Amino acid sequence: MAQNIYDISMTIELGMQVYKNKEEKKPEIINMSNFETGRSYESRLSMDVHCGTHVDAPLHMLKDGDTIETISLQQLVGPARVLDLTHVKDGITREDLLPHNLQKGEWILFKTSNSFSDEFDFEFVYLLEDGAQYLIEAGVRGVGTDGLGIERAQPEYTTHRPLLKNNVVIVEGLRLKDINPGHYFLVIAPLKLTGIDAAPARAFLMDPP
Repeated sequence: MAQNIYDISMTIELGMQVYKNKEEKKPEIINMSNFETGRSYESRLSMDVHCGTHVDAPLHMLKDGDTIETISLQQLVGPARVLDLTHVKDGITREDLLPHNLQKGEWILFKTSNSFSDEFDFEFVYLLEDGAQYLIEAGVRGVGTDGLGIERAQPEYTTHRPLLKNNVVIVEGLRLKDINPGHYFLVIAPLKLTGIDAAPARAFLMDPP
């Protein structure tokens, strides 16, 4: 029997949701050739590497941090849990995460109210510093959020920086509206870029084997 595959990526398109609605973060798709001007149809895509669903590299927040190619595919594939945090109104805390008994080596994906809107919400649900510390203590492999940022306005980036310093991979911009909480097998496939701070990615879940 075919295994279910659940796409949890944002669609890259004109007018899509971008961080703080900044013009410079919006993708641009330009038609370079079509059947009226040439013999083939070709398009050019220009976009921020933090646009849509993407993987952050340590360089994004850490001076002299590792770049995107240092995150191995092995780190981006494996067992994952989607947590129902739709009741959280502001920031995800340690107390919100403790009941879920996080396990070493698993991926944790936050399903929040962020997943239910296609418009950028300046008050999006994010991860507080004490929640990030609990992820580190639990030894999770990575964390994914359905917000376009894992933190909102914390001084000194006190969510990003501790996670990245402790080799917890961060994926932002997931779409989890139609995903039930529970156990899955996660695959994150970033573009094969090098020397930079992030990469757009296709992300999907499969039912566990």
